[in-house]
Amino acid sequence: MESHGSRLRRVLLLAFCISGIWSAYIYQGVLQETLSTKRFGLDGKRFEHLAFLNLAQSVVCLIWSFMMIMIWSDGGKSGAPWWSYWSAGITNTIGPAMGIEALKYISYPAQVLAKSSKMIPVMLMGALVYGIKYTVPEYVCSLLVAGGVSLFALSKTSSKTISKLAHPNAPLGYGLCFLNLAFDGFTNATQDSITARYPKTNAWNMMMGMNLWGTIYNLVFMFGWPGAIGYDAVQFCQKNPEAAWDIFLYCLCGAVGQNFIFLTISRFGSLTNTTITTTRKFVSIVVSSLLSGNPLSEKQWTSVVMVFSGLSYQIYLKWKRAQRMQKKRRST
Repeated sequence: MESHGSRLRRVLLLAFCISGIWSAYIYQGVLQETLSTKRFGLDGKRFEHLAFLNLAQSVVCLIWSFMMIMIWSDGGKSGAPWWSYWSAGITNTIGPAMGIEALKYISYPAQVLAKSSKMIPVMLMGALVYGIKYTVPEYVCSLLVAGGVSLFALSKTSSKTISKLAHPNAPLGYGLCFLNLAFDGFTNATQDSITARYPKTNAWNMMMGMNLWGTIYNLVFMFGWPGAIGYDAVQFCQKNPEAAWDIFLYCLCGAVGQNFIFLTISRFGSLTNTTITTTRKFVSIVVSSLLSGNPLSEKQWTSVVMVFSGLSYQIYLKWKRAQRMQKKRRST
């Protein structure tokens, strides 16, 4: 009975994590798309300063992580020193800014698909720079994802979707997404290096260090000189409280989502977290298509299925690899 109760608690906790990640990030996606396409106020102006979202997100996540450290940790004293995050903070500031700016030029489903192809630059860098040899199934995964993204990019976008974009320009939008992926790759590698050097660093230490530098960099970029775009963004929010409220909810969703991601990784491992976040991206595209006025063509739905088939197959390969590793440990 005790074992059964333990399993039940794990199932309930997993369901809690899934619902938390899905609800936080799907709603954040809706808010992100709203902020990039909606016209606010009597004059019907768009919120053009989307990079301001990165500053707001960094501030909210910095406060959130500080509170979590004070409540659950030892004040962060055993983690990596704050200065060790400065370089990752740069790429973590520039990368997401490019991803958000891409929404001016391509639709939200297109952005989600493009950012789902993260495995392609990773495999290219691994093969060309480090000489890593990948298996045939891994190449099949990357070809499915690359083919799906390419098909989506080449498919005709509806005039209704184009009319909602601030400055439709597909090549620029996809280019910004792939630059975002490149910067994310450096950020992840640097975070792994920090964790290796300072093993006692926990998720909240990492979150606080990254968002501390992100806040500093974004403050300089947004308010570092007279006439900087941050002043215009604040003025817009003062005139349109509805936009300010959407920005606050967007940031809060990000902080809550990160909280559930860290909980999932600590209790169930990174593979489970990857599965949850991958399926969440697919659901985000469906929700965007149904609720936000971005109807997809048959070709685009085919490309969506191709991308997520490749990602699902990649998750399955990781699961099989993890199973083999467990068998080897038990036999030794």
